[in-house]
Amino acid sequence: MFQNDEAVRRPRGRPRIRSDDETRRVVIDAATREFAANGYAGTSIGSVALGAGVSTKTLYRLIPAKTDLFGLVVTDRIGRFMITVDDRAHDAVDVAEALERILVAYGTLTLAEETIAINRLVMGECDRFPEIAAAFHEQAIVRTTAAIATWLTRQCERGRIRLADPLTAAGMLRGMMIMDPQRAVTLGQRAAPTASEIAERAKTCAVLFLSGCRL
Repeated sequence: MFQNDEAVRRPRGRPRIRSDDETRRVVIDAATREFAANGYAGTSIGSVALGAGVSTKTLYRLIPAKTDLFGLVVTDRIGRFMITVDDRAHDAVDVAEALERILVAYGTLTLAEETIAINRLVMGECDRFPEIAAAFHEQAIVRTTAAIATWLTRQCERGRIRLADPLTAAGMLRGMMIMDPQRAVTLGQRAAPTASEIAERAKTCAVLFLSGCRL
């Protein structure tokens, strides 16, 4: 009877096979932890595969090189912000409120401990590995600036603000929002800002920025 009960309780059929997308997600999470703990040089494909619970063969099939893996870690974090900026629901609210929302999302992304860790990694190892600096610049700085510039351009087209160069203005807006607190956190001079501090800074930055370009 005991053996029969065990047989009844035993799951039947083959175990569920994880899709490539799901495996890639697990690998990116493991790589994020490994890079934060050990830096770029100290992280190996083998250690990431071990942390993700996959074989190195599977990891290489999905992500051919460590540089690609680092790029995906950066892209993964930036992707969450890109969704926020691309959300056209902002167009239904006042431009000041919309800009505040975007700046809060940007500050939440860039001033988080995980993002600060990536910044430290890039700054500390870019001389030895210029490819990670290139990946970070393209995937993080260029993409987020372009996304904000696209939103600013749309506001110009709608007659809400006036800007001669939305792309340059987007870079200035980014710097105003995160430059000083990010530098202080990176240098270990303060803890990462709280959500309320980020919201207050976003509000101040939105007011200052729009004072110079609102019609």
